[in-house]
Amino acid sequence: MRFSAAFCEENKLASKTNPFTFLQQVRAEVSKVVWPTRRETVVTTIMTLILVFITAVFFFIVDQGLSYGTGFLFG
Repeated sequence: MRFSAAFCEENKLASKTNPFTFLQQVRAEVSKVVWPTRRETVVTTIMTLILVFITAVFFFIVDQGLSYGTGFLFG
């Protein structure tokens, strides 16, 4: 029961925040974010593309193997 009372208190406080205060809070939170460097972004993007390619090749090989296997069994 106490949980629901605390939850209602938080909702009341959140609904009373004016837009100016909200924007100040958003700005304060955004300033805490640590943004990646350009190099980190490029390296992460390249690694993602490489892993997507490897995964596509893997599933292509598995698909061809299953296709060959079912063709051999039923064809």
